[in-house]
Amino acid sequence: MHGKILTIAGSDPSGGAGIQADIKTISALGGYAMAAITALTVQNTRQVYEVHPVDAELVAAQVRAVLDDITPDAIKVGMMGSAEIARQLAKIFAEHKE
Repeated sequence: MHGKILTIAGSDPSGGAGIQADIKTISALGGYAMAAITALTVQNTRQVYEVHPVDAELVAAQVRAVLDDITPDAIKVGMMGSAEIARQLAKIFAEHKE
């Protein structure tokens, strides 16, 4: 197994972007993918119709749950969904500088 990668991003039901694309890419390269979802989208390969950010506290809880169990070799951040999610992630990253 190559690296353990935590991806933090929105969910794309078409699979062409976001968490779904990240997981496929990490897995194809032999890595172990972990994920925290920041937003749910309504989209297809041609258009984004809606974006619904996940509550910032729930995003923080997802990330903390992973970090309490597995130390990722890298963290990839995509669409955050809101400024509050960005603030929560900055706080968590400051707490886990290792």
